[in-house]
Amino acid sequence: MQIVLGKRLKELRLERGLTQKELSLALGMNAVTYLHYEKGQREPSLSVLVDMAKYFEVSVDYLLGLKEY
Repeated sequence: MQIVLGKRLKELRLERGLTQKELSLALGMNAVTYLHYEKGQREPSLSVLVDMAKYFEVSVDYLLGLKEY
């Protein structure tokens, strides 16, 4: 799950032209924490995962790689 999540987060971030720092600020988290999520080194809590999905306007299932849309 972590690898798919990290890949999806990076793709969505780059589509919006954001740096990791800019996105971490928008999500209200430490930049290093976000970096760990994107690299697949850490799993976000359910509430953080929901915040990410809302920010990118995608489903949690998409972020986790369970759906392709």
